[in-house]
Amino acid sequence: MKTIIKFKLWIVPVLFGIFCSCSDFLNPDPLSFYAPENVLQDEEGLKAVLNKALTSFRGEFCTDQAPLLTNIKYSDLAVDASTDKATPWQDLNSQMLPDGENNHDAYTKIGWYWDNSYSNIKDCNTIITRSEEAEFKSEESRNALLGSACFIRAYRYYMKTLQYGDVPLILEEPSEPKVDYYTTTKESIWLKMIKDLEFAVKHVPEANETDRGQITKAACKHLLAKYYLLEGRFDDAIRITSEIIDGNVHKLCTTRFGSDKDISGKDVVWDMFRGENKSLADNTEGLLMTIDRYGMEGNTGGVITMRNAVPYYGLTGVIKTPNGANRLTDAANNEIGLVEKYGRGIARIRPTWYTQKSVWTINGVEDFSDYRHRTDNENWITMEMLVYNNPALKGQNEWYGQNLRLYNDDNVILCSDTIRCWFSWPHYKLFVPDPDRVQPWGGPSDWYIFRLAETYLLRAEAYVWKKEWQKAADDINTIRQRANAQYRYTAADMQTQQIAAVLDERARELYYEEARKVELTRIAIIYARTGITCYNGKTYTMDTLTENNFWYDRVNEISEFYNKGVMTPYGNYFTCSPFHIFWPVPSYAINTNTGGIINQNKGYPGTEKNVTPLIYEGD
Repeated sequence: MKTIIKFKLWIVPVLFGIFCSCSDFLNPDPLSFYAPENVLQDEEGLKAVLNKALTSFRGEFCTDQAPLLTNIKYSDLAVDASTDKATPWQDLNSQMLPDGENNHDAYTKIGWYWDNSYSNIKDCNTIITRSEEAEFKSEESRNALLGSACFIRAYRYYMKTLQYGDVPLILEEPSEPKVDYYTTTKESIWLKMIKDLEFAVKHVPEANETDRGQITKAACKHLLAKYYLLEGRFDDAIRITSEIIDGNVHKLCTTRFGSDKDISGKDVVWDMFRGENKSLADNTEGLLMTIDRYGMEGNTGGVITMRNAVPYYGLTGVIKTPNGANRLTDAANNEIGLVEKYGRGIARIRPTWYTQKSVWTINGVEDFSDYRHRTDNENWITMEMLVYNNPALKGQNEWYGQNLRLYNDDNVILCSDTIRCWFSWPHYKLFVPDPDRVQPWGGPSDWYIFRLAETYLLRAEAYVWKKEWQKAADDINTIRQRANAQYRYTAADMQTQQIAAVLDERARELYYEEARKVELTRIAIIYARTGITCYNGKTYTMDTLTENNFWYDRVNEISEFYNKGVMTPYGNYFTCSPFHIFWPVPSYAINTNTGGIINQNKGYPGTEKNVTPLIYEGD
C-alpha cells in the first residue's frame, strides 16, 4: 500500500512564462535573489528570481556538451561519439551507475538534470510562496508571474520524471536546509502539474511580437498536451493542440522571410533556423524561445551546435586520400576553408544510420527534395560533399580539391574512425556564425524550445492512440508539405506504422531540438499504462516497465550501435538494458538526505533501501 500525503497547498496557478524583454531577461542580480528586505516584496524583485530560473534553458540547449545531447545520445537518434577516451558513458551496462561522474563534459550530463532541475524548482517555489504577500500592479500581473514560475516547475518535473521516474516533489520555498525528503510517485506529480498548467492556460498572455523570451499561452498548452498524453487523455490533447493550431497567433512558416530570403536556392527551412530570424515577428512558429544574443550579459558563449554535432573531419591522419595521402584540415584561413563553411566539429554526438539515411528513405527512395534533407543547396551535408583541402597536397597530389571518398578502388576504407569523423548532418540547423572563434563552434543565437511543428506531431500522436488514422496522416503531411517532402502518408500507412510514423517525422523535423530520450520514455509509459498493442506486436505493463519497455525495444530496433557489438578504440561497447529507461538517482542525493529516503531506480545498486513512495493528493 502506498502512503498518501497531502502537502501544504499554496495557491499556484501555473504557467506564465518566459517572456521578459531581452535586457530584463539577461540581467538578473544573483546577490539579491533571496534577500526579502529588498527584492522579494514586490513584482520586480520576484521577476529577478524568475530571470535567474529562465537562464537554465540556455544552459540546457546552448552550451558545449549541452545537456540536451544526453537525451539524444541515449535514444534511437544518436550515440556519444567521443572515441578518444574511455570515460564517456557509452557502455551503459557498466558505466551508468549512481556513484559515477555524471555531470562532466568527458563523461555524461545526466546529473545536470538532477541538480539544475531542483535549483530551478527552488527558484519557482520562492516566487510562488512570496507572491502571496508581494505587491503587484494588478491581480492579472500576479497571476502571470505565478504562471511563469509554475510553467518552469512543470517543465522541470516533466523532464525529471521521464528521466528519473519517481522523485521527491517539492512545492514550497525552503526556509532552512532540509535532509528529510521522500520520493513521490511520478503519476501523482503529473496530476499536480496538470492542474497548475490548466490554470496557466487561463492567465498567461498570448505571444508578444516585441518581447521574445517569455512563456506564451501556446507554450503552456503545448506542455499541457504532453501531460494529457501521459494520462491517456487523448481527446484533451487533441483539443488543446487544436486551440494552438487553429488560433490566429501561431502559424507554420511556409514562405521565405528574414535575413536570407533573397538568397536564391535556399528555402523556408533554411530561413527558420537563421539565428537572427528565430524571434522575428514574421516567424510565427516559435512557441517558446531561449534568448542568446551577442554581447548580452549572461551569454553562454554561443550555442556550440557545430562543435557538438558536426563530425571531427579535421582530426589528424584519420581521413586519407584514395592514394594514401594524409587527410584534410579544419585549420582556419586555408585556400579551401572547410572550417569557415561548416564549423569545427568534434562530434559530441554521432547520428545513427536511421537519422542520417533510412528515415529519409520511403518505399526505397531517398528524398533529397525534402528541404530538411536537401543536398543541392547544402541544407544537408554528406561527407562526400567535402573536399581534400590539406595544403600539403596542393601541387603534389591529384586529390587536392577533389571530393572525399570513403573507399578506394580496392574497397579499402579511407577513414579510420567512422564513428566520430564520418557522418552526414543538417547544416541548415547546426550552422550558426561565430564571431569570436577563427574555428567556429556555433555563436550566439536564439533557440527554439517548443515550436508549432511539434504541436502538429503531438496531435498526430493523439490521433494514432485513438486509431483515427487519416487525421494522424493529415497532421504529419502538413509538416511534410511545408518541407517539400514528396511522399504523403495514407491512413493505411498510419494503421500499419502507428507511433513509428510519428517518431519518424519527429526525427526528421526535430533532430537537435527534442529531448528524444524523454519523448521515447513518455511513449513507453503510455503503452504501459494503456495496454495498447505496439506496432512491434508487443504489449507492455507498468509493473514490468524496467524489465520490458518500448524505450528499450525502440533503441534496439533502430540503433546500429547499442547491443550490436560496436566498440570504440578505447574499448567501450555501446550497451544498454531495459532498466536504463530511467537514469540512476545520484548517490550523493541519496546519501546526504539523512533524515528521509530517496529511492533508487530498479536495476541500480542501492534499491534495497527503497520504501513505498508517497502519493501527492494536495489538491
